[in-house]
Amino acid sequence: MKIAVVGTGYVGLVTGTCFAETGNDVTCVDIDKSKVEKLSNGQITIYEPGLEKLFLRNLKEERLRFTTSLEEGIKDAAIIFLALPTPPGEDGSADLKYILGVADHLGKILKDYKVIVDKSTVPVGTAEKVHAAVSKNYKGEFDVVSNPEFLREGVAVEDFMKPDRVVIGASSERAKKVMSELYNPFVRSGNPIINMDVRSAELSKYAANSFLATKISFMNEIAQLCERLGADVDMVRRGIGSDERIGKRFLFPGIGYGGSCFPKDVQALVKSSKEVSYDFQILNAVMDVNERQKLHLMPKIKKYFKDDLKGKKFALWGLAFKPNTDDIREAPALYMIDELTAAGATLSVFDPEAMPNVKGVIGDKVEYAENQYDCLEGADALIIATEWNEFRTPNFLKMVTALKNKVIFDGRNLFEGSAVKELGFYYESVGRAVAVPGQK
Repeated sequence: MKIAVVGTGYVGLVTGTCFAETGNDVTCVDIDKSKVEKLSNGQITIYEPGLEKLFLRNLKEERLRFTTSLEEGIKDAAIIFLALPTPPGEDGSADLKYILGVADHLGKILKDYKVIVDKSTVPVGTAEKVHAAVSKNYKGEFDVVSNPEFLREGVAVEDFMKPDRVVIGASSERAKKVMSELYNPFVRSGNPIINMDVRSAELSKYAANSFLATKISFMNEIAQLCERLGADVDMVRRGIGSDERIGKRFLFPGIGYGGSCFPKDVQALVKSSKEVSYDFQILNAVMDVNERQKLHLMPKIKKYFKDDLKGKKFALWGLAFKPNTDDIREAPALYMIDELTAAGATLSVFDPEAMPNVKGVIGDKVEYAENQYDCLEGADALIIATEWNEFRTPNFLKMVTALKNKVIFDGRNLFEGSAVKELGFYYESVGRAVAVPGQK
């Protein structure tokens, strides 16, 4: 099948590459000439485990190509995916200017039937707006479908190639048939293609992400309670996660969620609720909890150093909002950097993938280390903000040698308090007892 993907950001590039991997002929369109040139020359523009291998293979086999021309990109395509940014406005609503701008352009160049697919996360009613924008200049047949993505950064290729489910919101049998043919190779193991009306499909993505964000914020509230009651949040997590009605995933406490999806999607759903005069109280609380949680370690750090951080040096492990990505959007680490530097502290930071992105945003506000151990040199304490695998079992002897003080503030609960205490570390985490050397 011939497919066009408009937009080569995270969703667009994963979508285009994975469709090409199953034998489709995919043309990706982007207005950024420099990005198109890089991609055409085999330079991948995002970090996502497993993607580069598929990208290079399909580029070589000429099943994947890139262009800046929308007209060229859609010329022979049966399906046009819109994988464009929907950044939050000041009021939290999703900005649809990129999607509607492309829809308007499509109306001027369409010549035959196409299935136009909203792949971006968009509010309810967007498909109708896209249909209206195309219809202004094109009177022929076409369908607009909602096909939300459920990709987790860090495992997006696996999520796309082996989806839990495929949601298709379509109003015509013709469009449903085309979309089902496209996705059949991805659901051979029996996972469902769920056909529904367009508005329900649009809401499904927001509902899914908002529910997961709610689980995270709920566990962060439980962690706050554990610290005050002397309970252990890890024990509580195991106690409730074994209940199949609750499940084990998204129950890990920490210093809040970030990234491009959860913050934006929760905000957008709250905004959509307000537009129909509904006060979504739970999600308002979820956002409030998450904002506070990003700085959960700060009172602990200030208390340990007796409210005097001026001149102190901190090592920070992790900058991305989660491991296995270079995405720093709404990353808790950035909030902590702002707080610590405002208090007069200096920072040495390390992240396996995200340091170039951070430097592009904050410049030389911090020192960028070559590796996780160089990061520790002369630091008064280590702060852990992202749970990269290489941070889970470090060389503690190297850490002892490099750190000025054996002090760790762990925002992701990577270590067992009793184990690091035996090594002489003072250790504070989230929702668990403080580990103090010499104390039982």
